[in-house]
Amino acid sequence: MIKAPGHTTERVTRAELRTERIKVLRQRDPVTVPIGTPLREAIAQMQANGGEPILVTDGSRLAGVITERDVLHKVLGKDPDLGAPVDRVMTPDPQSLTSEATVWEALELMDRGGFRTIPLVDADGSLDGLLRQQDILEYVAEAFPQEILNLPPRPHQVMDEEGA
Repeated sequence: MIKAPGHTTERVTRAELRTERIKVLRQRDPVTVPIGTPLREAIAQMQANGGEPILVTDGSRLAGVITERDVLHKVLGKDPDLGAPVDRVMTPDPQSLTSEATVWEALELMDRGGFRTIPLVDADGSLDGLLRQQDILEYVAEAFPQEILNLPPRPHQVMDEEGA
């Protein structure tokens, strides 16, 4: 079943969800800065884009990532040199996937690594996109609308059957 990215026009079975390729999900273009960019500029880009992670590139290749967690743990309260290259703070060679990986593989990597986003690269290692947890949640909600709409407001809440 072929679907346009970000548009689930047909229902997806639970079994298909395990094998669905990332390329069918809506993905944002990543916010990027080249290697050597001053930390100040990378943080300004992050702020301007609502806290999105900044992917650091070396040409077209993914060199690293700087996230809000990196800023919180490596910059705040450390008296940093904001003119220093972002390379000093970024996470080098971050784990990534290709668009051919499955949604299941992305969820496993996010869970195992504690990631909210995963950089996407092509077969040559060039940056191809960014997958966010939100992209997966939106896809699942669109693929299973009845199940999502019929959930009780709180997971532990059940309908009272006495009045039925």
